Amino acid sequence: MIVGIAGLGLIGGSLAKAYKRDPNMTVLGFDRDQATMEFAALSEAIDGNLTEERLPDCDLILVALYPQAAVEYLQHIAPFVRRDALVMDCCGTKRLVCKTGFALAEEYGFVFAGGHPMAGTHHSGFRASRASLFDGACMVVVPPRFDDIQLLERIKTALSPAGFGKISVNTAEQHDEIIAFTSQMAHVVSNAYIKSPTARLHKGFSAGSYKDLTRVAWLNPEMWAMLFLENRDNLIREVDFLIEQLAQYRDAMAQGDEEALIRLLDDGRRIKQEVDG
Repeated sequence: MIVGIAGLGLIGGSLAKAYKRDPNMTVLGFDRDQATMEFAALSEAIDGNLTEERLPDCDLILVALYPQAAVEYLQHIAPFVRRDALVMDCCGTKRLVCKTGFALAEEYGFVFAGGHPMAGTHHSGFRASRASLFDGACMVVVPPRFDDIQLLERIKTALSPAGFGKISVNTAEQHDEIIAFTSQMAHVVSNAYIKSPTARLHKGFSAGSYKDLTRVAWLNPEMWAMLFLENRDNLIREVDFLIEQLAQYRDAMAQGDEEALIRLLDDGRRIKQEVDG
């Protein structure tokens, strides 16, 4: 199988390295940064450049770019994609890119499905990529049709060399609603939390809870700003809800209301228990 990967950062670079674990795979790569392209070739993560001339050779094309860049790239390559090829994006939000991808696929005759690999690190770029990044991870898939079992099997087979442990099927709308809570909100909270003046005095006083809460404060600002704005309707709703919840804790402490504080803490503990099952 010939796989084309556009964008060779953490996600795209890791996908390239993962597919190269299979000696029967040919991986073609594209990145706007020439140094990244040279480094990917030198490290044997790709076998060649993903050019307009090579696009028709690809059985699978994975677009690992920021949402707006992914949309522009899809619009550019659509006329060159082979009709029976499978094209998937790897963006952190799905509504914009899926709307574009589905329309282009219908116009040009190829197959498009949205995708979001649920794996990553607080590091970015090709240098942080690794072949094992997706081993056992979940891949969220947004197909054009939910009753096409053959298509879902084809997607599962095409993604299998990457090492995903689970395929989750969802709509673009529900994906963006859930990801605002499970991922984007965590990055907002972590990034805001670390801004406390006390953070500079924490050494010797921090353990697992501090490390868990602040890990994703170390992020890629440009990428996350794009994702936040792309999904701002869902994310603002989550931020507003958190502010309301925090106000209740603050009021209970300000009023010295131990019973209210215990009730709030117990509610959170109980919900966590229910969610984790």
